[in-house]
Amino acid sequence: VQLQAFGGGSVQAGGSLRLSCAASGNIASIGTVAWYRQAPGKQRDLIASITGRGATVYTDSVKGRFLLSRDDNKNANYLQMNDLKPEDKAVYYCNANIVVPGSSIRIYWGQGTQVTVSS
Repeated sequence: VQLQAFGGGSVQAGGSLRLSCAASGNIASIGTVAWYRQAPGKQRDLIASITGRGATVYTDSVKGRFLLSRDDNKNANYLQMNDLKPEDKAVYYCNANIVVPGSSIRIYWGQGTQVTVSS
């Protein structure tokens, strides 16, 4: 199983980006998916999550600006980021709780994707 995150880039403040996170491999099911971000010199923080039933939770700093959705037919999820601010600059990571046939659930991490926001 592999988890790949992509869609980062550079935008000006107020702009938008859409990050994608796609799982591939022999997958039975995907449970909760989450996005984290890590700014230089800081810890990796959870910013959004979505359960298998589609319930979402956001950290206060992105609430109302970011929208997390999932498409289980594609084993993918999408983080739509609007009204981006310079403080949103970070490396963004996704993770997912994935069940492989014949195995128990475990957490997989995607590689990071850089988001840069200029003022």
